[in-house]
Amino acid sequence: MNAVMQDGFGRQIDYLRMSVTDRCDFRCVYCMAKNMTFLPRQQVLTLEELQRLATLFVGQGVRKIRLTGGEPLIRPGIVGLCRNIAALPGLRELVMTSNGSQLGRLARPLVEAGVKRMNISLDSLDGQKFRAITRNGDLDQVLGGIEAARGAGFERVKLNCVVMKGRNFDEVPALVQYAIDQRIDISFIEEMPLGDVGRSRGESFCSSDEVRTLIAGRHRLLDSTENSGGPARYVRLERHPDTRIGFISPNSHNFCGSCNRVRMTVEGKLLLCLGQEDALDLRGLLRRYPLDDQPVINAIHNALRGKPLRHDFSPEGEVQIVRFMSMSGG
Repeated sequence: MNAVMQDGFGRQIDYLRMSVTDRCDFRCVYCMAKNMTFLPRQQVLTLEELQRLATLFVGQGVRKIRLTGGEPLIRPGIVGLCRNIAALPGLRELVMTSNGSQLGRLARPLVEAGVKRMNISLDSLDGQKFRAITRNGDLDQVLGGIEAARGAGFERVKLNCVVMKGRNFDEVPALVQYAIDQRIDISFIEEMPLGDVGRSRGESFCSSDEVRTLIAGRHRLLDSTENSGGPARYVRLERHPDTRIGFISPNSHNFCGSCNRVRMTVEGKLLLCLGQEDALDLRGLLRRYPLDDQPVINAIHNALRGKPLRHDFSPEGEVQIVRFMSMSGG
């Protein structure tokens, strides 16, 4: 259990974001096109292949796995997969990002399966705005999912909000207040220029500095050195100690110097950087070597030596990567 993965710049890689499906029951405007073409079944990793890869990565030093999508909770067999991954010796925590639509029925089974923390996307508290952003989401269903998650026993529940001018920037104070009322955390995320979603990203781009200034007009913010194992920079609210606010700023505050993670798409592409096209075809290796893990392990270590130093997203947020966010593993 002493294995360590490092990239060519000496950064230790101990965090894997693993997509379990490219499909979703929402069509969020920042994540995918209105009319998406999803992968055929034969190109998608089986549950057994996902389990095998999770086992290999943990054996090589990964201590945190986040299951993502698409929407991970619409993948049949997801609770059993969580149970198997959570039981891997050496894994510190299994966590998940969800749109919340299925948590009403699955929150407690996920906790029982070993999922430690849950991130839930929530971009608006207005039903009409929520439907416009998600294209077909039901706000009440998601709010019910958040309530179910809070009562299920996760070690922590956090909201994620992608902030866009002209869509939900004006709702930032209300979203902060909702997080305070629920005694949960919330992170505000700059829109990432992944995939052609049919509009100019620059028109709606909103920096984390703008969001922070808006919040600071209503709350005294205390900078924090807390780290949840990802890219968020956190602040505390002086009068509300139960809620942390995170800022994820891929455009305006590049966080690559401390990058500790890789992403795996559901078709088995190991993405070495969210903002670059460098990738390793793990699906091909798994199916070429069904009984021999060593060639897969060797390929992973070799690929990591070529992990880019950083991404180069433009603050204007124009499309720079062809693949959609839903194809990148959340």
